[in-house]
Amino acid sequence: MEKKVVATSSLAGCFGCHMSLLDIDERILELIELVEFDKSPVNDVKKFSRRVDIGLIEGGCCNEENVHVLKEFRAQCKVLVSVGECAIMGGLQAIRNTIPLKECLDEAYLNGPSVKGCNEESIIPNDEELPVILNKVYPCHEIVKIDYHLPGCPPSADLIWNALRALVLDEKMEMPYELVKYD
Repeated sequence: MEKKVVATSSLAGCFGCHMSLLDIDERILELIELVEFDKSPVNDVKKFSRRVDIGLIEGGCCNEENVHVLKEFRAQCKVLVSVGECAIMGGLQAIRNTIPLKECLDEAYLNGPSVKGCNEESIIPNDEELPVILNKVYPCHEIVKIDYHLPGCPPSADLIWNALRALVLDEKMEMPYELVKYD
């Protein structure tokens, strides 16, 4: 059997979904027999070397750079899986979706209790090299087509393992209730 090629990436999130992937423990050895990683923090490859069979994306889209990375990632993946609460629903950072962006920035840089006396010039960072913050946090499926969703915060290692194995071996993907968790 030819190995499937897998890529992973993270957008606006905590990297917990990648940690869950690593939590498959000794099954990582079996996974390496089934797949080859391309672009991924797992192997520290920063750029795609080819189109991949399966992409795992975690995190939501908070800024223009996240959107660009997600669109590029989608273009390189035959199958794209959103992994975790942030990718599926925007995550904790989506709490700001109920507050106008200007109010969020004012609180973070001008009026918040942690900045009193620290920003005497009253400047909100606006360097052209900083990605432009979006008016709201978007889940991945609102930006690109997503083929599968793995729920959880983070998804359990067993759920990720079952899903990856099913995708690689062209089997039916099972998501038993006991594997879906929100810790």
